[in-house]
Amino acid sequence: MEDYRRLLLNNKAWVEDRLNVRSDFFTASASAQTPEYLWIGCSDSRVPAEDITGTQPGELFVHRNVANLVVHTDFNILSVLQYAVDVLQVKHIIVCGHYGCGGVRTAMSRKDLGLINKWLRHIKDVYRFHSEELDAIGDEDQRYNRLVELNVIEQVHHISDISFVQHAWHRHQRPMIHGWIYDLHTGELKDLVKIDPGEHAHDIYEYDFNDTK
Repeated sequence: MEDYRRLLLNNKAWVEDRLNVRSDFFTASASAQTPEYLWIGCSDSRVPAEDITGTQPGELFVHRNVANLVVHTDFNILSVLQYAVDVLQVKHIIVCGHYGCGGVRTAMSRKDLGLINKWLRHIKDVYRFHSEELDAIGDEDQRYNRLVELNVIEQVHHISDISFVQHAWHRHQRPMIHGWIYDLHTGELKDLVKIDPGEHAHDIYEYDFNDTK
């Protein structure tokens, strides 16, 4: 059997399993989605968002990219974020990184990988911002794990800097922003950082809004 056909057979088994539990599962879920969570995770195939959170279809709105970055010039993630905040009105945004992230590991090196250098440059910037702390860590693996954590923290702050997120805070007191880490070796999630509506890393990123707007 060709490898890809296994996925199609798995799908048939999954459909049958869902229908055995609830006969209207697909008709009910097809009508609309009302997720409370936006998940921004890494593209790594070992970090399946729904599986590790025990959520069902319709509960997570998911965006994934290499090293779970929130880049202010990336219209892909900005579109996902604005749709989640303004249309779906999610209550929580979760940035989830993971130990063992290949993107972070590569960013720590001097490897030239062509186009992806431009993307990983954002992680190199995180290293530069925190170089004093990171350079003081003698063990390379510990330094690597800390950069994974700092990268998540930076992306959480990037979300808090976005004007339409701040507008939702101002008008609706949502969403809360979370930074988590997934441990590949244990399967556990680590709650790393949380930003409540209205919190800012620095006033320079704060926007003023007219209540009548």
